[in-house]
Amino acid sequence: MASPPQPTQPPPMTNAFALTPHKVSVCLLLQTYALPAQTTPPFPFSSVSQHNRLGLYLLALTKSYDDISEPKLEELLNQLKEISGSLGHWLIDHLTGRLSSLSAPDDLFSFFTEMRGILGGLDSVVMEDNQVILDPNSNLGLFLRRCILTFNLLSFEGLCHLVTNIGSYCKEAMSSCMPYETRLLDESSNDLETLSEYENMDLENFVFGKVNEEIEARKQASERVPFHLHGPKALSGLVEDIEVVADPSSKHGDKCGESNAYIHPPGNELRDVDPYGEIFLRTNWQVQGYLMEQADAIEKHDSSFSFNSSELVLRQIKKLAPELHRVHFLRYLNSLYHDDYFAALDNLHRYFDYSAGAEGFDSVPSSSGSNGSGRYEIGLIYLGMMHLHFGHPKQALQVLTEAVRFSQQQSNESCLAYTLAAICNVLSEFGCSSSAGVLGTSFSPITSMDTSLSVGQQLFVLLRESLKRAESLKLKRLVASNHLALAKFDLLHAQRSLLSFGPKASMKLRTFPINVCKELRLCSNLISEFGYESSTMTTDGAFSTTWLNNLPKSMDSPLLPQENGHRNNCDAHRFFTQLSTVPKSVLQLLGSSYIMRSTAWEMYGSAPLARINSLVYTTCFADASSSSDAASVHAKLIQHLAVFRGYKDAFVALKVAEEKFLTVSKSVILLVKLQLLHERALHRGNLKLAQQVCDELGVLASSVSGVDKDLKTEASLRHARTLLAANQFSQAAAVAHSLFCMCYKFNMQVQNATVLLLLAEIHKKSGNAVLGLPYALASLSFCQSFNLDLLKASATLTLAELWLSLGSNHAKRALTLIHGALPMILGHGGLELQARAQITEAKCYLSDPSYSVFKDSEVVLDLLRQASDELQVLEYHELAAEAFYLMAHVFDKLGQLERREEAAASFKEHMMALENPQDEDDPLLNMF
Repeated sequence: MASPPQPTQPPPMTNAFALTPHKVSVCLLLQTYALPAQTTPPFPFSSVSQHNRLGLYLLALTKSYDDISEPKLEELLNQLKEISGSLGHWLIDHLTGRLSSLSAPDDLFSFFTEMRGILGGLDSVVMEDNQVILDPNSNLGLFLRRCILTFNLLSFEGLCHLVTNIGSYCKEAMSSCMPYETRLLDESSNDLETLSEYENMDLENFVFGKVNEEIEARKQASERVPFHLHGPKALSGLVEDIEVVADPSSKHGDKCGESNAYIHPPGNELRDVDPYGEIFLRTNWQVQGYLMEQADAIEKHDSSFSFNSSELVLRQIKKLAPELHRVHFLRYLNSLYHDDYFAALDNLHRYFDYSAGAEGFDSVPSSSGSNGSGRYEIGLIYLGMMHLHFGHPKQALQVLTEAVRFSQQQSNESCLAYTLAAICNVLSEFGCSSSAGVLGTSFSPITSMDTSLSVGQQLFVLLRESLKRAESLKLKRLVASNHLALAKFDLLHAQRSLLSFGPKASMKLRTFPINVCKELRLCSNLISEFGYESSTMTTDGAFSTTWLNNLPKSMDSPLLPQENGHRNNCDAHRFFTQLSTVPKSVLQLLGSSYIMRSTAWEMYGSAPLARINSLVYTTCFADASSSSDAASVHAKLIQHLAVFRGYKDAFVALKVAEEKFLTVSKSVILLVKLQLLHERALHRGNLKLAQQVCDELGVLASSVSGVDKDLKTEASLRHARTLLAANQFSQAAAVAHSLFCMCYKFNMQVQNATVLLLLAEIHKKSGNAVLGLPYALASLSFCQSFNLDLLKASATLTLAELWLSLGSNHAKRALTLIHGALPMILGHGGLELQARAQITEAKCYLSDPSYSVFKDSEVVLDLLRQASDELQVLEYHELAAEAFYLMAHVFDKLGQLERREEAAASFKEHMMALENPQDEDDPLLNMF
């Protein structure tokens, strides 16, 4: 389901813009960027590309949101060296010299008076030849105008404070830049004039008399960690009051890492940690962009996102900018995905208590005009989604029903549409055998529905109503999400065709794959429209952040041309990195449509198409996908390997997936690992290990009725199969019957087909073939209704085995059934299903009185050889032993004693392995 409306643009804040030394440095570089071309040394720019690179760099500085604090002068100088090539030395000298000259308020007045001259406008001065005039409405022009306006509004005390901060800002970088400056002065045969400019600054005497002693004390304390620190170097700093020695190599080492790599000291230690006592946040636009990026990262990585590091950063932001109520929302997300119910509830209440949820939500204004109270229903939606996440379906429905009532009272159509979609998600994901008493009290379409309608029918009505409202309100994300939900509904719920009507019309219920494909196509078509509607923050901020983070990469790239012997020709195309202008939430929806395609083709029985759609997802949507979606696709590919290539390749892929994804409780990777272990244990005859795995699966499922339905179904199915392998037929049948009742109660018709087929296999193995026939036929009926072609082929094979077990008179009937299912089995079935079909076909030939082994023995032997090879890959000892037994029987009739003994030896080997499973030295199990 699409999330409720998210903030699109940052709201205005009280401390909108503060003039800092870093912004003054950017203004100085802007002045350099707008200088006219010179004909005498020093030459600022030797080429147009140098000039363009500096412009791109300045634009990125004002737009990037890779951190909340402004970069230090040392970092700024290092980046200038990286982007400017031979011009870097001149730019560094020019910037440091101009900063050191701003030693009094009068110098700042003169500087900002000069800066007005590079702005275009009606009152602009006459410009010189080749001078750049900034458009006042451009990004750089707006930045400069805000700096000038903020300077004009400064009080004298604030002006003196800015002068002092500039001095501290310069002296902080002077110690690290000393060797480089000395080298430059030696090469140019100059004296120490540049260094003396720093030493002759008299800022402190002008403002405060005793600042010199303070700066010296701070310089002595500079060994401690600066504010801007990367996570892997500060893990021991999570405990308060512990000092961490800074690693000087960590400034850029992890710059290109994920956003959750940033860790900041606790808020109580700000003054002690920062050596110069000043922490400067970036502009509000950049901080808001940083928070939006962190929200995306939390939703993408969910439980694998570092909880402590994120909490530290959010605590710092809350201390430095209390008016940023969005911090509470990020703390809510962080607690939600780390399964901390009480912290999530507390932060959600704080967010809506402090901000009323009014931070830029993209919703349609209510007709009553009461926007202040129109945010209560948004809080209810998030509260309902929180209950949904923690597995409280009844509480979620109650909260969402209240949101429906309040949205109607406030005439908030947008929130009403999102609430209906959330209710559909609850009814779809969680098992509600009856919605009476929860729905039908507040929303008119629900009250008009017949009370005899099932939950599935109510879900269909609500989905249609939600889609209709979303289309009328032009909520494109919600429209696409509803199409995706309808595709899932059409996939799992059988309906009567609308084209058949009248008294003689067929009452047979079926699913319609064409409807599923249609809804998925509509979902993709609507999402593609977002390529032209990306927000400015998303586009500019993401490009700028990635461009700055990729500076070290671009300098080390051997594909870029060299200029003057330096690897620093960073062309403009590096700015336009491989970032999509489509919002990440939209890309996630589009990726979800490919996951749904893969699931649909799995159910319909087309293994190649299911695999192709999974590979498309991993190739095209890996960067934008959430970790849970990416893990589910990897799980599908691992299961495909196990079915078609055996467990060895599957376990190797599983090992890689475990290293990539965090295997927490109920994670998809953990579930697929347990499934593979159980299947392999059953094939090898290790029933003790198989039962242990079943117990682990059962423990993972919630005890709440209707929650974790799929997990409970999987655990019960595997428990019944384990009992069947142990020849405990009555217990296996009891578990299967109980599972069938649960699936029927919650309208899980697709799972019912599998359970009925399992009951048929139980009766077949127990020797009651006649009792197994109705279950096999019922499973076939379900498969036909839901277009489960591969499961239908498997049910047909089971039906043929049942007929064959009734006697040799039914061999031809069984053979006819097998030949009808062989195209599907051989084209899309796995190794086990193909081997079963080949063994059963061989048994049909051998049981047929009209078949002579002496005339056409190779037909049977070829089938048995292929089956034995496939079963040995799977280590399926029981079926492999049966295949070699039949081979020995055929060779004995043919009089080929040597081959008979070889087949008999293989039969004995597999029977011994089945009766005495040895897993202590198993290399695959030792991998984990």
